[in-house]
Amino acid sequence: MEIGVVGSGSWGTAVARLLAEKGHHVRLWARNPDLAQTLATERENAAYLPGVTLPDALRATSDLSDLKGCSIGVLAVPSFAIRDVARNLDDALGPDVRETVWVSLTKGLEYRTDAGGLTTMSEALREELRTDRVFALSGPSFAREVAHGSPTTVVLAGPDLDLAESIQTAFMTARFRVYTSSDRRGVELAGATKNVIALAAGISDGLGHGDNAKGALVSRGLVEMTRLGTALSAEKETFFGLAGLGDLVITCMSGQSRNHTVGEQLAQGESLATIRSEMRMVAEGVHAVRAIDGFATAHAIELPITGAVHAVLYEDADPQAQLDALMRRDPKRERI
Repeated sequence: MEIGVVGSGSWGTAVARLLAEKGHHVRLWARNPDLAQTLATERENAAYLPGVTLPDALRATSDLSDLKGCSIGVLAVPSFAIRDVARNLDDALGPDVRETVWVSLTKGLEYRTDAGGLTTMSEALREELRTDRVFALSGPSFAREVAHGSPTTVVLAGPDLDLAESIQTAFMTARFRVYTSSDRRGVELAGATKNVIALAAGISDGLGHGDNAKGALVSRGLVEMTRLGTALSAEKETFFGLAGLGDLVITCMSGQSRNHTVGEQLAQGESLATIRSEMRMVAEGVHAVRAIDGFATAHAIELPITGAVHAVLYEDADPQAQLDALMRRDPKRERI
């Protein structure tokens, strides 16, 4: 099968390698022509996935038109770039763009007051590409572990389950298990909102608090994720699955999590501007928290952890004071 992967960061490269190792002919697009040339000659993405050899079935390119004829297109670009990349794909591929099945790996959200709600990445792609042949793939899946063949399980979501099963078959290996779901919105909301809770967990760790605090953040964070999702007509069960609880656990607990790392650095006194300037890769929670907090505030949805993270990142609030305020909230009955 001919498959195009758009985005040559760690996750895009890992998925491209996975698919090429399975025997597909993969074209990996890099925005930077120099990086594409390096990938082609060195057979390694030293900038984002050092030490991992790229198979011969993977071809690097910086020309989106090289993706013409691909049956599946995989998008692994930052959320802030998704619309621009989609428009460029539409220009480069023409009518072929609507013959391709697109799989979004991007865990982000937009909040546009003119649109009246939160927009997921698949919704943004469907608007720009003018097709509903868009799926979302999410779950607990650090790129380096996938690249090294560690057992990984994810969920692929979209309304056409027959088509989902064909994509499932294309992606699955003995080390990469794929489930299917019809709750595309829930899977995407879970993937984006767990990054905000991971920022909170990183802040807690950076302040030197222990496992009790993090356990509370994970469990109450899951409540916030579910509360937002069900308010947006997602299925409650989705948030207790791979895209929700599964991904939430690893991003809150692991040092591999970019969002957790950002939270730690904020708690240790570094400014968000400095942290972002020094990061090679994107911590999507930094963008998602603005969208989620803005939407929740406008629609009176109670998300206290999200609000506290937003205050630390964008209102110059003191991290310890925000944690103290969370602990002093009025007594409540536990509800999920």
